[in-house]
Amino acid sequence: MKTGVALLNFGEPSRPDRDVVIEYLTRIFYNNASLEQADTEEEAWERSRELAGRRAPSLLEEYEEIGGSPLNEQAAAQREALSAELSERGHDVELFHGMQFMEPLIPDVAEQLAEAGIEAVVGMPIYPLCGHSTNVAALNDLEDAIADIDGYDPEFAGITGWHRAPTYNRIRAETITAFLEENDLDPSAPDTAFVFSAHGTPVHYLEAGNRYDTYVEEHAETLARMVDVDDYELGFQNHSNRDIPWTEPEIEDVIEGLEGEAERVVLEPMSFIHEQSETLVELDIDLREDAEAVGLDLHRVPVPHDDPRLAELFADLLEPFLSGFEPSYYQYRQCQCRDAPGTYCLNAPRPE
Repeated sequence: MKTGVALLNFGEPSRPDRDVVIEYLTRIFYNNASLEQADTEEEAWERSRELAGRRAPSLLEEYEEIGGSPLNEQAAAQREALSAELSERGHDVELFHGMQFMEPLIPDVAEQLAEAGIEAVVGMPIYPLCGHSTNVAALNDLEDAIADIDGYDPEFAGITGWHRAPTYNRIRAETITAFLEENDLDPSAPDTAFVFSAHGTPVHYLEAGNRYDTYVEEHAETLARMVDVDDYELGFQNHSNRDIPWTEPEIEDVIEGLEGEAERVVLEPMSFIHEQSETLVELDIDLREDAEAVGLDLHRVPVPHDDPRLAELFADLLEPFLSGFEPSYYQYRQCQCRDAPGTYCLNAPRPE
């Protein structure tokens, strides 16, 4: 059976082009159109374009500051490293790379799978912490796009949350430890605060059953224990373009609340697997300014996007689907955030 793996990413504009940025934002807002009422699909698209036009100037400025996002380039490098690792393991498998909001788009990947005659598809979003608009939506988009192709009906499996994988936790913890040592920082010092920053999500998705906030909290606790940090703070990077509640506390409020309590902050961007606008601008520029305004030096831990062990991790996650043994052997269980047959994660509780 001819197997194909579709690596799914968010995607970001690689250059500060206004038209590209608006198209990118329109796709994002339409993807989350269920957060607001719209009588027709056209109304949803119109509202998405309106929100995109409103957000575009500030985001375009962000991309100009960093010369465009490096996310796509880093994702491509991860794909190449994984391809080499799978080949070394003897797996005859084709890798495909699709993005939710930038080319190559996920529907394009579905067409590529069909043209290549792929008989078994494994979708793997490169988001460690399972969220509705990321992991779940990416797999939904891929399976829906495949279903829209006449005469194409491959076997389909999806992997959602994988932040509990031991190798992944070691990568993140060792990156933090190395950063602390290189910069002579002691997170236990009374004048130093340790803060985790996670991408936020609309509360609507949590109320509908997604457990993203739970995953964030448990992952922060795990990493803190692994790097011997007893006290830490956790904040969310929210994008409140719509008038709806998002996860709390906001990272800006966490930093401002440290005024007079510390002299420096060590910040771990725990939910990101690539450097992107949310790390290079929101944290390195905007949040740093917020920290300096209340007398704090901000030290941001880098994202380990190029750690060579990531290829081994991704290959391990894919192993049951490529070698033909039961995913449960690797502690996979039916995903609850995406309760569709053939969707597995490392997060679901054991059946009683």
